[in-house]
Amino acid sequence: MNAKRHSYVVALTGGIAAGKSAVSRRFESLGIHVYDADVAAREVIAAGTEGWHAVIERFGAEVLDASGQLDRAAMRQRVFGDDEARRALETIIHPRVRAWLHERVMADRGPYCLLAIPLLAENLGHYRWVDRVLVVDAPEAVQLDRLVRRDGIDEALARRMIERQASRTERLTIAHDVIENSGDEAELDRAVAHLHARYLALAEARG
Repeated sequence: MNAKRHSYVVALTGGIAAGKSAVSRRFESLGIHVYDADVAAREVIAAGTEGWHAVIERFGAEVLDASGQLDRAAMRQRVFGDDEARRALETIIHPRVRAWLHERVMADRGPYCLLAIPLLAENLGHYRWVDRVLVVDAPEAVQLDRLVRRDGIDEALARRMIERQASRTERLTIAHDVIENSGDEAELDRAVAHLHARYLALAEARG
């Protein structure tokens, strides 16, 4: 992955319900392409792809729904609490997601682009080729409240979902830039506008 890129690359990450999507939308409104690892994860195991065949070979046809697509609910149930199954699924999906993201970066012709990678802190070693890391941060209490309201779940489950990810400290340790997102829309607009100008300057300086 050392071929010359045209675009400067910023990896965007943050804890669950920290507000990554809100930040991504603002960069997109400024004409910046955002390539999302969650979108990639769906595309690389879409029906008929190599990833789809690999999942069926490993887990069996019972993980398909009536339309032949992977049944995500069935897959979650299959791997939940089963570390071996989860690692097997990740071994299929994660390398394909990284390749999907890298292909889009190589084709991007904007001054810079963003990669939205929720689990960047957990997988940073695979993304050493990005130029900069932007972390969207929010206090855990804010994450909990948003997650409970967004997903309609109880606080205990929301807390377990947060604890399953890298810690807030681990994410902040890898950050070059941080957007604190406690819910002030105007402040979020200003923060994105400020970073947009910074990234344009960094991209121009790199040449």
